[in-house]
Amino acid sequence: MARYKHIDTNPRFLPIDLSRQLLPGTFEHALNHLLDHEMDLSNLDARFRNDDTGAPAYPPALLLKVILFGYSRGIVSSRAIERACREQVTFIALCGDHAPHFTTIADFVSTLGEDISRIFSQVLFICDRQGLIGREMFAIDGVKLPSNASKSKSGTRADFERQVEKLEAAAQAMLARHQHADKSSIEAGLEAKAAQRVASLEREAAQIRQWLSAHPEERRGSKGSVRKSNRTDGDSAKMATSKGVIQGYAGVAAVDGKHQVIVEAQAHGTGSEQELLMPMVEAIHGLITDDSILTADAGYHSEANLKALDAMGVNALIADNNMRSRDERFATQDRHKQQPDPLYNKSAPDDGKRLYQARHFSYDPKHKTCICPAGKKLYRTGSNCRINGYAAIKFQGAQRDCLPCTHRDKCLRTPDKTKTRQVAIFLGKAVAESHTDRMKRRIDSPQGRSLYGRRLGIMEPVFGNLRHNKKLNRFTLRGRIRVDVQWKLFCLVHNIEKLAHHGYAQ
Repeated sequence: MARYKHIDTNPRFLPIDLSRQLLPGTFEHALNHLLDHEMDLSNLDARFRNDDTGAPAYPPALLLKVILFGYSRGIVSSRAIERACREQVTFIALCGDHAPHFTTIADFVSTLGEDISRIFSQVLFICDRQGLIGREMFAIDGVKLPSNASKSKSGTRADFERQVEKLEAAAQAMLARHQHADKSSIEAGLEAKAAQRVASLEREAAQIRQWLSAHPEERRGSKGSVRKSNRTDGDSAKMATSKGVIQGYAGVAAVDGKHQVIVEAQAHGTGSEQELLMPMVEAIHGLITDDSILTADAGYHSEANLKALDAMGVNALIADNNMRSRDERFATQDRHKQQPDPLYNKSAPDDGKRLYQARHFSYDPKHKTCICPAGKKLYRTGSNCRINGYAAIKFQGAQRDCLPCTHRDKCLRTPDKTKTRQVAIFLGKAVAESHTDRMKRRIDSPQGRSLYGRRLGIMEPVFGNLRHNKKLNRFTLRGRIRVDVQWKLFCLVHNIEKLAHHGYAQ
């Protein structure tokens, strides 16, 4: 019978040279060389006060090594990183057999703050020095990720006030029931559970009251509108995604088209992508040249953004919501879309009701008058209106004509609520061309379609690497500053991988 050597997968002692575990061409080798020989981390020395007294601290380079290498392997938990520094050879080689405590790792990440921007800029400078940034095309896009916050604890101040009133009323009702009940007929265990429930309701109500006193003002958007606040993470926001509504942050990245290097990364607690375009453009404005082209999808399109880009002299291609409907290549796209599930289709059912359209109203261009289908004359409410780049005249019916009219069901969508009908008569294209009109003409040209088509190949590999390979499926920290640090750390991993793949430090 054949005999084989015993394979011991758990040897006690191994003669290992730790420096030889970091093989040239790998991510860990590039990371080790970068932080030991290229990076200036002197600004991180200010956080230590142990020159004369106190224990020696872990070098910031060591902490960055194990954190970034952990992120590259999808390990985000500080406890898991500490365990890996004791058990995995590559982690041991990076930290020199010094396993930092998980509280040290967590505190380092949470307090990086603005220092992460300086570290990101230094890595970006090295990428530029290695020739990885072409400055020909920059693509901007974002990904919405859940945060370490409870979606059920979101709302306006009015929502929270109603919620606390319900909690207090429920607690009082439970107390009243037990006071009137015969205590002899209530088991001791049930009575204790009821008391715990009342205490829980009162405790939650007290927490909401405390939050309301600490936040006397509503959270406002960029245009002054009221936004829902979250009592777990006040900087996060509710965002609509293809998977439903999440409570989280939008991680935005600007990517160079030559080698998909991330040149800027920001995390924001808002689902409105239009607000995020200009901060990204201003951050990368130093990299943009006269020959550079900036691309972004329809989520970042607005007349204000296009006007600001034109004022800055930035050559951009930003799609609008109707770009694909104007492209003959997407004429058959509807047949490939998934049909809505009738069990979960929440759209209003079609009741077959057909309302009067603008074409059913008689407009006299000579006298600028309008007659409704019932034969009543409408009065003019606006003569020089512009709607989506088209000149229009607005008309509205009089209450004395509309209220007793027998055509209300055919003229008004909600005849029980709306008193009079309004209609806009379009006169054609406005004389003054808007920035949106010029952008449509540029992006619909053969050259514009060809250039804009490159955007998908620039952005999607980056997000695929971060989401799938690095297992970035949620942010684990709270607060915009800390989430921004975590988003930049993942983007740093992506950029250092680019350096390693192109022969850096070999």
